[in-house]
Amino acid sequence: MFRKDLIPLLLNSPLRLSEIARLYDVPLKDAADDLQHLRKTLKKSAYRLDVTPAACRQCGFIFSPEKLLKPSKCPQCRSTWLEEPVLQIVDA
Repeated sequence: MFRKDLIPLLLNSPLRLSEIARLYDVPLKDAADDLQHLRKTLKKSAYRLDVTPAACRQCGFIFSPEKLLKPSKCPQCRSTWLEEPVLQIVDA
């Protein structure tokens, strides 16, 4: 039930993973697992999951868009001042 609710929630409205987890009152890990599954499901539909990747606010390092959870440290400068990824469903 949670996964099917994600499509109308994220359709053309960007949210962070922590915001999604807070809305549905689930742990971050569970929300990330559901979004990974949704990403695979959307490959066969008219939509796609658009991920604005996590970034370091100190040095500007951009993480992989495949990583949905917020990293703990920047691999380049070791800073913990990181921007969380933003997720959105858009037309393919």
